[in-house]
Amino acid sequence: MAPTYLLSFLAFLLTVSPTISTNSEGNALHALRTRLLDPTNVLQSWDPTLVNPCTWFHVTCDSNNHVIRLDLGNSNISGTLGPELGGLKHLQELYKNNIQGEIPEELGKLKNLVSMDLYGNKFEGEIPKSFAKLKSLKFLRLNNNKLTGSIPRELTTLSNLKVFDVSNNDLCGTIPIDGPFSSFPIQSFENNNRLNGPELQGLASYDFGC
Repeated sequence: MAPTYLLSFLAFLLTVSPTISTNSEGNALHALRTRLLDPTNVLQSWDPTLVNPCTWFHVTCDSNNHVIRLDLGNSNISGTLGPELGGLKHLQELYKNNIQGEIPEELGKLKNLVSMDLYGNKFEGEIPKSFAKLKSLKFLRLNNNKLTGSIPRELTTLSNLKVFDVSNNDLCGTIPIDGPFSSFPIQSFENNNRLNGPELQGLASYDFGC
């Protein structure tokens, strides 16, 4: 039998320790909060001592208390995204505003993601090839950022993708024509001065101008 004082001490830890009382999704979101600048304190409800983040503002959960939607739009929040978002395994919708830096490869772990709206931010770097793992994805909007590099050919395997918009970036190479890309309008790619297309048959693996 453990001494009474030891049992009391363990009970105390369970009530005050954020790393014990918060679930993994709450930990992921709290880690994200440390990367964000929040001048109007709209994330003050993101309290790591709570059992789960389903009561936090800008967070939506399903009936099983899993985070399925994260929406920080129109909240005057800036900063960067980090790999911790890959821990939100049940996330279905992701919306951001005024975010900069590179898009984390770890977003490719969000297998349940249906909608990713990262438009109108200040993202730089390339579109992650890991997005090809998002087989449930229907909407991918990355327009109005500062993205560079080519459109990953791996994205042509996203058979459920209905909307794709990378306009107003600095992408290069050629526009894919396979898979869902055969139906996307040219407006989805406009204002990328180094982007050519649609690509020629037989030259799909070659990126012109990158």
